[in-house]
Amino acid sequence: MREIGGHRELVVRKSAADRVTVIGAGVTLHEALAAADELAKQGTHIRVIDPFTIKPLDAATIIASGRATGGRIITVEDHYREGGIGEAVAAAVAGEPGMVLQSLAVSGVPRSGKPAELLDLFGISTKSIIAAVKSTFAN
Repeated sequence: MREIGGHRELVVRKSAADRVTVIGAGVTLHEALAAADELAKQGTHIRVIDPFTIKPLDAATIIASGRATGGRIITVEDHYREGGIGEAVAAAVAGEPGMVLQSLAVSGVPRSGKPAELLDLFGISTKSIIAAVKSTFAN
């Protein structure tokens, strides 16, 4: 845990066997943790970060985690890509060689519905995170 500007940025799940860094906040942090639990049962470990805030962003922690997981980073957010976690992380790792960033975010017009259905609809659910992690090894 590290303090930045009075706020804490947490690496909330970490092991030496981590293969992908997943960054989420709020509801998507909980989805990322659920994905980490499910993936661990399948033998794949992921590092999970709660950035707490995107300004200031602890770029050093994100870069170090990205390096530790082979340069594979996935951001997950429950709003549009523009101006969110994905863009902040992309800016932080832009000059770092070997980093591959995938962003899961709301891509359509928001609507009402049951939370689990909306998470699935917009591709930011536990299931979507698991699929994104697995896709990083498909190529």
